Amino acid sequence: MWSKDKIVSTAELEPRLTQWRAEGKRVVFTNGCFDLLHLGHVDYLEKARNLGDVMVLGLNTDASVSRLKPGRPLQDEVSRARILASLLFVDAVVLFDEPTPLELITLVKPDILVKGDDYAISGIVGHELVLANGGQVLTVPLVQGYSTTRIVERIRAQLHS
Repeated sequence: MWSKDKIVSTAELEPRLTQWRAEGKRVVFTNGCFDLLHLGHVDYLEKARNLGDVMVLGLNTDASVSRLKPGRPLQDEVSRARILASLLFVDAVVLFDEPTPLELITLVKPDILVKGDDYAISGIVGHELVLANGGQVLTVPLVQGYSTTRIVERIRAQLHS
């Protein structure tokens, strides 16, 4: 499978979800901007995927990222989606433009909803829905010292030194 084939619309995702569930696979969902892929992202995504059998990743559109983080994204959504889809432990990438991934979580109905341990379970969007459906909401430890913001700051510091 080509990485670009993992980038799907919600309509394309639905039959995949049906097939995975028919095969008894546990669906993991996570989301984010993933502007500059770094070790922290890779470690987080790999840990999240290992909690289940397939991973659906909700990716903020460029417009959504801009609303959340002024001056960003640094890479366009097509590039970010393709890079993430190239990871072996990501099974599907779906772009979303809403302020939160709640609409996408409602569609996916993940067995396991995952975020980094910088979130409290009660602060994770969609946690109530997933728990009400009998799923789990989990956090995974983040690699300390890695963030896109920190990388951008280091680059800027180097440019101005």
